[in-house]
Amino acid sequence: MKDFTPTSYTLECVATGREFADEGWTLADPQCKTPSLVRAKYAKKQLEVKSDDYGFYKFCDWMPVRRLLKGSSAPVTYKSEKLAAHLGLENLWITFNGYHPAVGATMTTCSFKETEAFSVCGRAAEDEQRVLVVASAGNTARAFAKVCSENNIKLLLSVPYDNIGALWFEEPLNPCVKLISCEKGGDYFDAIHLSDLALKGKGFYAEGGAKNIARRDGMACTVLSAVTTIGRIPDYYFQAVGSGTGAIAAWEANMRLIEDGRFGANTMKLMVSQNAPFVPMYDAWRADSRKMLPYDDDKARRDAEIIDAKVLSNRRPPYGLAGGLYDALKATDGEVLVATNAQARKAAKLFEELEGVDIHPAASVATASLIKAVADGKVRKDATVMLNITGGGEAGFKRMRDVWYLKPSAVFPLDADVEQVVTKVEALFAE
Repeated sequence: MKDFTPTSYTLECVATGREFADEGWTLADPQCKTPSLVRAKYAKKQLEVKSDDYGFYKFCDWMPVRRLLKGSSAPVTYKSEKLAAHLGLENLWITFNGYHPAVGATMTTCSFKETEAFSVCGRAAEDEQRVLVVASAGNTARAFAKVCSENNIKLLLSVPYDNIGALWFEEPLNPCVKLISCEKGGDYFDAIHLSDLALKGKGFYAEGGAKNIARRDGMACTVLSAVTTIGRIPDYYFQAVGSGTGAIAAWEANMRLIEDGRFGANTMKLMVSQNAPFVPMYDAWRADSRKMLPYDDDKARRDAEIIDAKVLSNRRPPYGLAGGLYDALKATDGEVLVATNAQARKAAKLFEELEGVDIHPAASVATASLIKAVADGKVRKDATVMLNITGGGEAGFKRMRDVWYLKPSAVFPLDADVEQVVTKVEALFAE
């Protein structure tokens, strides 16, 4: 890896505009009285894309990283021919995050969650001794496990037991990575609750989710890939959302690119989609409500169980806080769309036939939403459209090799108490 100087930036509170220094792992402005994200303001206003041997870190000018970790890959953007022709679109660009060597995509977890993990872990200090805690519905856990295992970073994952099939790897992991689960029937929200209990133990710290600027600015490199490839900011941005963090990141990248000045002053229309029947953000947006609407816990768990795209089942997304998805959609004149399992499966089949690679259920939801939006006349035929394929190539990748699965070190009931969880997780990382 080439020489690297830690990225220079300050933090800005979205709600108040206060600018202040990052103390190393700042997730919120301690002086702000209302729920708000903070954003990074980078010293470099124009993005200098590094050479390909930097991997994902080719975009590190706009990431809050102190070091570059090994094993990363960048998203790849290419102009679609066959899917574009099928839809009658003149300028459809696909940003592919996954494993598809034919277009140069080499993410071995087959998911854009690698962009989050390499950025977040690159923000952490090299001498950090505490254990990073990450809650996930599946793909995020796989990405963090890969990065932490390869770079010897202590990690505790919390994943619903029903989703641990997503934790496959090319080889056994470094023992610095441990997994705990909530029992069968639990969902992503239950995994978040379990991770919150674990964080009460000594020597653990929270990754922070959407509040972590490194997570958002890592995901934002999908847009940086698209814009620097196309040469301009797209008109439309399509992505499926569980938390909406990727779409927030896209909006933030859009604003930085406008400030850069070389790619136009266009604001991408965010076209985000959920997998029916799990559609809490769609319901809130349709009601023009900044607050999420009431969603019964049992019904939410049942709906999460039904959908193919389990990674989209976040019951408490960063939707209404300052700088959250509601604000992103308002600022971009965006829309929230919906796709059923059947529509997503049909879209996945079409994508594989036309573009030559399998895609994850969440990416299938995004593709289905694009297909429907075009059919409904919501997208101009000559518009520049970015389709963010957030995961793909898994079936082909697994066909070529044997994979190893990470098993949980402990499985807890949904009503586990703090002492029970803390005692167990502290023991897992005892010297």
